[in-house]
Amino acid sequence: MASHLKYISLGILVFQTTSLVLTMRYSRTLKEEGPRYLSSTAVVAAEVLKIVACILLVYKDSSCSFRALNRVIHDEIINKPMETLKLAIPSGIYTLQNNLLYVALSNLDAATYQVTYQLKILTTALFSVSMLQKKLTKYQWLSLVILMAGVTFVQWPTDAPVAPSKEVSVGSRFVGLMAVLTACFSSGFAGVYFEKILKETKQSVWIRNIQLGFFGGIFGLMGVFIYDGDRVSKEGFFQGYNNLTWTVVALQALGGLVIAAVIKYADNILKGFATSLSIILSTLISYFWLQDFVPTSVFFMGAVFVISATFLYGYDPKPSVNPVKA
Repeated sequence: MASHLKYISLGILVFQTTSLVLTMRYSRTLKEEGPRYLSSTAVVAAEVLKIVACILLVYKDSSCSFRALNRVIHDEIINKPMETLKLAIPSGIYTLQNNLLYVALSNLDAATYQVTYQLKILTTALFSVSMLQKKLTKYQWLSLVILMAGVTFVQWPTDAPVAPSKEVSVGSRFVGLMAVLTACFSSGFAGVYFEKILKETKQSVWIRNIQLGFFGGIFGLMGVFIYDGDRVSKEGFFQGYNNLTWTVVALQALGGLVIAAVIKYADNILKGFATSLSIILSTLISYFWLQDFVPTSVFFMGAVFVISATFLYGYDPKPSVNPVKA
């Protein structure tokens, strides 16, 4: 059952990641009348939605009893302040990462964003080895190299002309590049740190996400009032929101829960491979919908590399021996 849940959660993650990238990119480039929604408020809204969803899940696990729910929240969160405070570090990093992704997708085309953000797979692997003392087999190390080559080929730049509406200045491209590179390192560290906390305690993953969402909401609100306080006071917290914006918020909130499930049933590196597969889907959809990418023979070669690396990572020459040992 655990094996089935692992692959189901990874499949959902591929769908969520692909949908989030495409809708977020589209929402940040769509020209509409009136003010555009503030990405900082969207991050806070996603955290609140995640908390609500997790509370409902805890309520379900508590036999749909409000008394049991109240007892669990008091016993696991309020009465364990030090355990709760441990989540402040990854929560702050996740909040920074979520804001950086909005910056990246506002300044970079989908191809550049997708391939560059896959550097988080490498950073996650390095942090897993250094922080969790994980040992990867030679096949897993080889798969990491093949994966990096594959995602590079998938998004290899071409000499095809870029539509004027898609062009961005050199300055904004640099800002987007720095944002996605910083997000790669923050994603790797926060993901492994959160995995370490989950494996050291017996608390429910949903309780942990409530704690993450609580601190994430606080850090997010600080960002709203520091960077967008004037605009919020003039136009309101939900200025520019529409159905597309709420779809992005819902996908981002769902992403946190899916990632939590993936960490519970797999590990961060395997999660990275599932995300890499979404590159292929999002690129194809970008070609037919956003029309900002033209597939080439290099793209198809990269797709083969990515799929091969995915299967190679799961290959175990000695099934009875666990290659990852803390």
